[in-house]
Amino acid sequence: MSDETTAKNPLSDVEERDLKWLREVYQGDHQRQLTWRAVLTGGVLGMLLSVSNLYTTLKLGWGFGVAITACVISYVLWNAMRTLTGGRLSQMSMLENNCMASAASSAGMSTGGTVGSAFAALFMVQGYHQPWWVLAGMVFLTASLGVFLAIPMKRQMINQDQLPFPSGIAAAETLRSLYSEGKDAMRKARSLLLGIVVGGVFGILKNLGSLAETFANNTFGKIAGWISRVVPIPDLLPFPNKFMPNGIRSSGFGFEPGVLMIGAGMIIGLRMALSMLLGSVLLTVVLAPIITSQDITFASLADYKVSMWHPGMEEVIPRRWGVWGGTSLMVFSSLTSFALQWRTLVRALQMKGSKNVSPVAHLEVPMTWLWIGLVPITIGLVILLKIAFNVGFVLGLFAVAMSFVLSLVACRATGEADTTPVGAMGKVTQLIYAMLARNNTVVNLMAAGTTASAAGSAADLLTDLKSGYLLGANPRQQFLAQFSGVFFGTLSIVPAWYALAPSVESLTKRFPMPSANAWKAMADLLANGVGELPHSSMWAVLIGGMIGIVLPIIEAKKPSLSRFLPSAMGLGLGFVVDFSNSLGFAIGAVIAWMWAKRSAGHAGAYSIPLASGLVAGESLFAAIIAILCAAAGLIFAAH
Repeated sequence: MSDETTAKNPLSDVEERDLKWLREVYQGDHQRQLTWRAVLTGGVLGMLLSVSNLYTTLKLGWGFGVAITACVISYVLWNAMRTLTGGRLSQMSMLENNCMASAASSAGMSTGGTVGSAFAALFMVQGYHQPWWVLAGMVFLTASLGVFLAIPMKRQMINQDQLPFPSGIAAAETLRSLYSEGKDAMRKARSLLLGIVVGGVFGILKNLGSLAETFANNTFGKIAGWISRVVPIPDLLPFPNKFMPNGIRSSGFGFEPGVLMIGAGMIIGLRMALSMLLGSVLLTVVLAPIITSQDITFASLADYKVSMWHPGMEEVIPRRWGVWGGTSLMVFSSLTSFALQWRTLVRALQMKGSKNVSPVAHLEVPMTWLWIGLVPITIGLVILLKIAFNVGFVLGLFAVAMSFVLSLVACRATGEADTTPVGAMGKVTQLIYAMLARNNTVVNLMAAGTTASAAGSAADLLTDLKSGYLLGANPRQQFLAQFSGVFFGTLSIVPAWYALAPSVESLTKRFPMPSANAWKAMADLLANGVGELPHSSMWAVLIGGMIGIVLPIIEAKKPSLSRFLPSAMGLGLGFVVDFSNSLGFAIGAVIAWMWAKRSAGHAGAYSIPLASGLVAGESLFAAIIAILCAAAGLIFAAH
C-alpha cells in the first residue's frame, strides 16, 4: 500500500496497527522460514512429544506445551550437527526455528486430545479397540479442523485484540534469547536464563516421583526416589479448613509449589489474574460449603474422594460443580463479545477496510484456504462419525459447527490466561449432546470429543501464531508448517495408543486416567438425559450465562467502568480450575505490578523475559521427564 493511497484513505486503528507491524516487526522476507529441514525437524520432535503427551494425559489428565521444548532441542541439535560437520551446515534461522516449533506443536499437542480422553473412555465402555483407520481418521480430521479454525481466530484475537497468550510470549522470548546479540539483548537473555534455571529446578523436583515410580527397579529410579525424599516438593500446601462442614475438605484449596503459574500470572496482568482468584474464592469459600452441606451436587456426581493430606477426611472437588456456571459464563461472554464486534471481525476476515485493502492481506492465510480445508474436513468427519459410531449426519454437522463456537471460548481463554479449559468444555458439549441423543453413550463421547478436540487444537496452535506475530514471521508459511505437523502426529499417536493400551485391564491397571474417567462418568450420568443432573447445576448454567452477557455489554457501552469490573473470562476460569492455580496466577500478577510500581523501566525490560523463563523452565524439564517416562512405558509395554 503506497503512502499516497494511505493519505487519501485514512486507515482504521486495526489497519494502522497492521501497518506498524509490517514496517517495524515483520522479518519474513529477510530470513528463511518454511524449509524442509524445519518441517522435518518439527515433525519428528512433535512425534516424540505427542507420545509423551499421550502418556501424561493418561497418567495425570493433562498434557504439556510443546513449542518451547521443541525450540530448545532443535537449537541444540542443529548447532551440534553444525559443529560436527565443520560448519558445512548453516545455522537454522530464528524464524526457521519458529516454523519448526509450529510443526512440532501441531504434531505434539493437537493430535492427542481425543485419544487420551474420549477414545480412552470409549475403550473402557466398549471393551475393545476401534480399527486403526477409525482412530487415525478421527485424530487427523479433528486436529486439521482445529488448524483451519485457527485462521479467523488469529486475525481477531492476535491482530486485533492483541491478547497476550503467555506461553506464546515465552516461546518468542526463548527464541530471541537463543539468537540474541548486543548488551541489552544479553541482559534480557540472562534474565530468561535465570527464570529457566529456577523453573527447571521446580520442574525436576516436582516430577521426580514419576521417575522413581517408572524406574522403581533400577538404580536411576532409586536415586530419584531418594532425592524426592530429601528435597520434597509437595503437590499442594493446603490452607486450614475453616469453612467446610466437619470432616470434609475442599480439593485444591492451598498453594501449589512451583513457578509456572506465577510466571504466567506475571504476563497476563493484574485484572485477569485477580478475576480468576475472585471466581475461585466465590466457588471454594462461598458456594462449595453451601452445596456440600445440602449434599445435592457432589454426592450425585460422585465427587467425594479420600483426602491425601488428611487421612480419614473426605475431600470434594468444587470445580467439578463450578464447571457448569464457569463454562456457561465463558461461552456466553465469548459469544457476546463476538456479537458486539461482528463488523470488525467481518472486516478482519475479509482483510479489507472501508476503502483500503489491509496492509498484511498478502501475508495472511486467504479465506479461500479456510473453505478449501473446512469443506472436505467436515464431509470426512460427518461420514466417519456415521460409519464408525452411528452419529447421524445432522448431529455430525452440529458437532463441526459447535467446534467453531467452542474454539472462540478456548482461544480467548488461552489468550487471556494461558489456560485451555478443554475438560470443562468437554462436559458442556456432553451435556448438549445428551439432550440431542439420549441413551447413547458412544454418540455422546465421540460427538463431544470431536468438538472439544478441535477447539483445544485451535487454541494451542494460536499460541504458536502469537510467537510468530511477535517475531515477525510470515503467518501463511507458519500455517503450512502447522498443517504439515498433523500428518506427523497422526503417524505416531495411533501406534503409541495401541502399544500403551493392549487391553482395558492393562490400561486401567497402569494408568489412573483422570481425564478419560471424567468423560466416561459424565457420559454414564447423562445416559438418560439431562434430568440426571442436579438442579443446582442448571441454575449455575443460567446465572453464569446471564453474567457472561452482562459484563461484555457493560465494558462495550461504558469503557470507563471496565477497570472496576472483573474480566468475564477470568471470572469463568476461576470456576473451572483449582483455587491453587488461580492463586499462583494472582501472586505472579501482583509481583509484576509491584515491580512496575517500584521501577517501571526495569520491570518493562526484564519482567517478561524472567516470567517467560519461569514458564519455559518448569514446562521444559517436566516435558523431558515425561519423555523419559513415556519411552520407558512403551518399552515395558513391549515386554
